[in-house]
This record gives sequence, C-alpha cells and structure tokens, in this order.
Amino acid sequence: MKCPFCGHQDTQVKDSRPSDDGSAIRRRRSCPNCNGRFTTFERVQLRELVILKRNGRRTPFDRDKLERSLGVALRKRPVQADQVEQMVNRIVRQLESLGETEIPSSTVGDFIMKALKGVDEVAYVRYASVYKDFRHTGDFAKFLGAEGLADGAQDEPTGKV
Repeated sequence: MKCPFCGHQDTQVKDSRPSDDGSAIRRRRSCPNCNGRFTTFERVQLRELVILKRNGRRTPFDRDKLERSLGVALRKRPVQADQVEQMVNRIVRQLESLGETEIPSSTVGDFIMKALKGVDEVAYVRYASVYKDFRHTGDFAKFLGAEGLADGAQDEPTGKV
C-alpha cells in the first residue's frame, strides 16, 4: 500500500481488526520512510458494478459518491456516522444481490430513497427534491401529499392569531 504522505511504496500493517458491522477489515498502517500513520479499509467486492445513467452513459459504481450523496441529504440531521455507514453497506449489498453488473441509476436512487425514508424524513425529502427534480414549491406539496408526509404540517402552529 502506497503511503499517502510521502508516496513510499512499501508500508507496514500494524493492526488489523473487523469493522463494527463486520463488513470490512480496518488496517492501521505505518510508513517506514516518513513514519506516517494511516488507516485503510478492505471490503469484499462481489462484482464490478456499472451504473447506467439516464443519458445512456455508463460509469463505474462509486461507493464514495453514494456516501457523499447521503451526507448531503443528512447534513445537520441527527443521524450518526455509523448509521450512514450501515445504510451504505445495505444499499451496496442490495445492488450486488440484484445479480446484474449494469444497474440503472434510477434503481440506485430508489434504494437510497427507501433507506433515507426509514432513517430521517427531512433527509428523505431533501434527496427526493434533487432526485425527482422538483422545479416549484408545488412539486414539494404534491410529493409530500403523495407520501403522506403533509399531515404533520397542519398540526404545527403558524404564529397567526
């Protein structure tokens, strides 16, 4: 493993252990050249996944991009990092278990929507607004009504007398 600090090609593993959910091996490494320390994660990859975009392009599946998308939707929400990691692992397993190597981006989006809905409704609506390409406030209202999420808005005080 190449050192991220000095680029030395030969680093040493100092400690290995399973991650909290057992889906990866966490390795603490050190560089004999610069004495830098860093952590790597090793995961099982069943197959190379390719995402079919709406415009017809094919791109390799990127786990980090999935994590970033969830992070944007969950920004400033009361969701722990380990919950996000579990969601990412669950979504990746679902994609791998489809048995296909080429997966439509809409399938990935649907899995993300389902995962977010079970964790945080605000993050779910945030993600949906981009994924479903909301253009106007009416789009939000229709979506919330269709999802049965608009009911709570009627119970909140408006501040009007």
